[in-house]
Amino acid sequence: MEEQFEQHQPFTSFPSNEVNDMKPIYESTTVDIESLASPASINLKPPPKIEQNKSFDDDDDFSNKTAANRSNITPMKATVYSVADLQMATDSFSFDNLVGEGTFGRVYRAQFNGGKVLAIKKLDITVMPFQSSDDFAELVSNISKLHHPNLNELVGYCMEHGQHLLVYDFHRNGSLHDLLHLSDEYSKALSWNSRIKIALGSARALEYLHEICSPSIIHKNFKASNILLDSEFNPHLSDTGLASFIPDAEFQAAEQSAGYTAPEVDMTGQYTLKSDVYSFGVVMLELLTGRRPFDSSRPRSEQSLVRWAAPQLHDIDALDRMVDPALKGLYPAKSLSRFADVLALCVQPEPEFRPPMSEVVQALVRLVQRANMTKRMLDGGDTSRGPDDQDQYFI
Repeated sequence: MEEQFEQHQPFTSFPSNEVNDMKPIYESTTVDIESLASPASINLKPPPKIEQNKSFDDDDDFSNKTAANRSNITPMKATVYSVADLQMATDSFSFDNLVGEGTFGRVYRAQFNGGKVLAIKKLDITVMPFQSSDDFAELVSNISKLHHPNLNELVGYCMEHGQHLLVYDFHRNGSLHDLLHLSDEYSKALSWNSRIKIALGSARALEYLHEICSPSIIHKNFKASNILLDSEFNPHLSDTGLASFIPDAEFQAAEQSAGYTAPEVDMTGQYTLKSDVYSFGVVMLELLTGRRPFDSSRPRSEQSLVRWAAPQLHDIDALDRMVDPALKGLYPAKSLSRFADVLALCVQPEPEFRPPMSEVVQALVRLVQRANMTKRMLDGGDTSRGPDDQDQYFI
């Protein structure tokens, strides 16, 4: 047997169609290994072909747009909302409906007639100073092309009376940042299984942006507060496509989240696919330790999560001490070690040594495959367990 677990540390598998059908994690079936290994299994849909002179990641394209380019904007695939409708749904964007504030503006909870709840992002014009309605229309057009189960997809928009509002699905469990850092009640419920699930789904979102979209899209703003969790703890990456519309230097000046930025971005001011990989590794560290990427309240040697954790990731004893106390020891050592191996590659200081996101996805899938194989060996074909026994088992 490849894996050796203590008796008080059994495990469970991912559901067989978790990535396809977004099933809750409490299903007791094992993962369909072949379907997980195939990108087609999650119905990834490359966006419609984008004109070669309209790259998300070319700062020169941003600064050199012409009237001719704007006239060829692809029709938007999103619902148009009126300002009046959004004001009514948010109670005139009241403080009570404010659910968050990030780099690009504030997000409000909006409840419409019939009970439907959506999230409204009110863009900050000081961060995204659109020169005309065509600029905003181009942004909406680009974002509306992106479709993946682990993206927070655009539902609609509003551009009346000089307003720049984006409408998204509302996810009741908030952000990963909130669950890990703001609510003890929620963080206790975030099991090892859930953390692996969140890491894998988030990795698939970046894989889609980096390797399936053409041209590739650099997120630039990958962080725990931009990973939204639905009622089944499926991750949905938000703010996709927004940072790519702003030149790197301007975005770097606006972004205030310490601890996520790759070293080369601090030095050169330029974002790349590999800087996204670094940020993903930081989020994996948050999932592992429960700590913030930067915490000024800790001793100086522990303030930067990467600097504190990276040297210890291959020390089994140190790794065990680093684990989030909220897990209460309920995790298998082999799975923990492999998880640490993956994130250690992602936070390499040299970008050329970081893996592409497709390799990260494959590594996380293999982690699940090994867990399923061991589970079958330990079960010995036992199918007598009921759903209520599921909480005893983990990856």
